[in-house]
Amino acid sequence: MTLVTGCADSAFGPVSRVDASYAPPPPFAPVPTASLYRPDRFAALASDNRAHRVGDLLTVRLTERMTAHKSATANSTRDSKTALTLPTAPPFGYIPKGLLSGGAAQAFKGSGTAAQDNLLNGEVSVTVARVLPNGVLVVSGEKRVTLNRGEEQVQLSGLVRPEDIGADNSVASTRIADARIRYSGSGELADASRQGWLARFFAKATPL
Repeated sequence: MTLVTGCADSAFGPVSRVDASYAPPPPFAPVPTASLYRPDRFAALASDNRAHRVGDLLTVRLTERMTAHKSATANSTRDSKTALTLPTAPPFGYIPKGLLSGGAAQAFKGSGTAAQDNLLNGEVSVTVARVLPNGVLVVSGEKRVTLNRGEEQVQLSGLVRPEDIGADNSVASTRIADARIRYSGSGELADASRQGWLARFFAKATPL
């Protein structure tokens, strides 16, 4: 993975900065010695290729599916009437009928429905950034795909138990604790599907 630290233009157009929180750790550079034993190349006979050290790669299978639905309905009605009955003898008999009576009525009815369905499938490889004292792996990484009409980006970080890593050195995204998964895009297609800044301003400013 090539890290870009500036915003200079490339053959694919302007290059965006890489988020430091998803950048891989610096490569491990062993101290040269005269011994044939190298800790970074040593593997026991009973070991496998699952990620367990800082700098190891791990494949994450994105299997995110979230569905939410919410519905609310509210009705309220309020009526009140007040009347004062006076004798018909003068001078009360000269008061017009209904002058001392009144009432009020109030009604409210509201309803709302919200539904959301998100689906994210795919695979992305991340790097082990740190190993906690209890053996849990702190992983982070990102994947960028530049197309002719824009760029797609997936960023992921979280905590992985070594026991959840399969024999093919992969783990499901649903088994990652404190997962932070960000999927975003830029380019013509993303701009076309986004509301303009002036329309967004009036949408927030209008009281209706």
